[in-house]
Order: sequence, then structure tokens, then C-alpha cells
Amino acid sequence: MAEKKSRRPRSNGRPPRNRQGPPLYAAVDLGTNNCRLLIAAPSRDGFNVVDSHSQIARLGEGLAQSGQLSDVAMNRAFDALETISRKLKAKRVGRIRCIATEACRKATNGPDFIREIRERTGLTFKIIGAQEEARLALIGCHNLIDPDASHILVLDIGGGSTELSLVDAAKAREGGLNGMLKRPPIKAWTSIPYGVVTLTERFGDLSEAEAYPKMRELLAEYIEPWAAKHGVREALADKASHIVGTSGTVTCVAGVHFGLARYRRDLVDGKWMEWEGCQETMHELIQAGPERRAEYPTIGEERAGLMVAGCALMEAVWELAPTARMRVADRGLREGLLLSMMRGPKKRRRSRGGRSRKPKPAGDNRMEADG
Repeated sequence: MAEKKSRRPRSNGRPPRNRQGPPLYAAVDLGTNNCRLLIAAPSRDGFNVVDSHSQIARLGEGLAQSGQLSDVAMNRAFDALETISRKLKAKRVGRIRCIATEACRKATNGPDFIREIRERTGLTFKIIGAQEEARLALIGCHNLIDPDASHILVLDIGGGSTELSLVDAAKAREGGLNGMLKRPPIKAWTSIPYGVVTLTERFGDLSEAEAYPKMRELLAEYIEPWAAKHGVREALADKASHIVGTSGTVTCVAGVHFGLARYRRDLVDGKWMEWEGCQETMHELIQAGPERRAEYPTIGEERAGLMVAGCALMEAVWELAPTARMRVADRGLREGLLLSMMRGPKKRRRSRGGRSRKPKPAGDNRMEADG
């Protein structure tokens, strides 16, 4: 019997489907300082990371003064996103969700920038609110809650804002990941309108020695009233309750604190830091100055100038519960996005005629960008 000739695949501008193994999912996070990608395949216990990318774009640079994203900053972001777009196509990713945070929330030209991203890269971004950002960060860190804790405080330091979430740890354990995806047990949350980029720029005309105490005073104006209103100190008073710190600042400080010769996620993620020892590390970094800080292998030149603001944020929040330990999270927003895509409730999609259609099954990995 003659062998049938294989038919040439029809070209429709989309990358070919990934038919090897489970479908791939991707989360893209366009922040005020960093642009990050995480590609993963679902597994029984969560997901397995296939590829990742992180690139400092400083999208929010100068935003506080002008109210707009600058051309230079947007071009840096385009460069990062074009690299990410190539990786997505090369890996034949089937499900993509792209989010933008504080810089695009604040900028008057944020929506125009989002439209231009789609035209240039094909990626569709959704600008999410601060509360959604806090929810996703918690989901991403869901398995870092101590089994004996009554409460945890999730500290998510960004480039343009910082989110705090007081979480009922007992309810989190009781509901598990599925319960957290449906309704995260956040008792109180707030968004501080300063992250490492915006706080650094706010006091950019001062020396670091002059800026640090003023940063702390400013942050206290936001943190203290919120903590008093919601009983945060009391909630974290028991021995097992703790803080979960998720951000580049926390992982950089942890790398120095643990004396790492180079950054290794497995030696940082999930590890514990005590207040006194970590406070010494932060003060060492503050006193070092930007040039010496850049020599630390887990910091480098790109982050050296932002570490004073990052330490001010860490210390201002940790002072709410100095007897509590901080658990380092080299995970957060992107992981929360991936878990929401893989395990979260599926939304019914509407057909053109207005009738609801069932969502596509997880195995249907046609290229799409979920806003």
C-alpha cells in the first residue's frame, strides 16, 4: 500500500501547537521596574517551570514627575517584551496571561502603551488593580504558610507600589489552594503608593544617609494607621505567625544575609530570616553605598541604587512584628497567575451570538493572550 504524502501545515501566522507533553502556560508581569516571564507545565502538585526571563526595564522611571511613561522607558520595555514574545513562540506556549501593574495604572498614557504593545508584539496586557495584585501574590506564596500560624502578613514590594495583606492562616490551610483561588482569606489589605523606584526618586535629591530616615517617616504615615485599624500587631503576636516577603528586594537581602557567592533560588526560597540578624544585614547594605553594594554578588549594579528604598520598606513593615520571622519567597505574582490559569474557576466564554460557550479544555493549547 502506497504511503500517503504528509500534508504541509497551513500557515496562519500562529506558532504550531505544542504536541509534546502537557500544554504550556505562561505568565508575563510588566512591572514598574522589571518585566518578567514564567513558562510552566501543569503537574499534579502545581506546575513544573519550563523557562523564565527577567529583565529590568525601569518602565516607571520619571513617572512621578511627569505623570507619563517616557519614550526611553517604553523602549526599554518593548525590548524586554520582544525577547519574551520570541521565547513564547519558540516554546509554542498555548495559554498566555499578561498583566501590567502600578506604572501603567498611574500613567496617563498607560492605556495607549498597552495598545502599542499589542501592535508591536502581539501580546495583550490587562492593567490590574492593587487588590488583584495582592490576591495573586498570596496565591503564588500559598504553600509558604507555617502549619501552626494563626495569621501571616504578605509583603509584596514592587517598583511603584507595595502591597500588604493580612491573611487568616487557619482558613488558608482549611480551604487549601482551591479555596484560596475561589476566595483568598485576606482579612485586610492595603497598597502603599511607593515601591523601590518611586521611593528612590522621591528622595533623589538627598544623600542616602539623609534619605533613609525620611523614607521611614513617610512610610510610617501609610503603614501605622492601617496596622492599628486592623489589629495587625495583635494578629502577628503569637510565636508561629510570620511575614512572607516576596520581591527582588527581599531575595537580594536574603542572598547577602545567607552569604551566597552567587544567587541560588534553592538556597533562598522558603528560608527563614530573624529580625535582628536581617536588620544588621540591611544596615550593612545601607552604609555600604551604591558602589560597594553593587559588588555583592546577589545585588549587582542594576539593583544597587534601589536597595536603600527596599530596605526602608522591609524594615518599616517588619517593625509591626519584630518578634515574627520572615519567610523568603522567590515566587509571587507570576506563580499566582499560573495557578489561577491552571486551577482557578473557568469563565464561560460568549459566542458571537451572545450565548455562553463552555471554556476551552486545558489541553487545547491554541495561542491566546488572556487579558
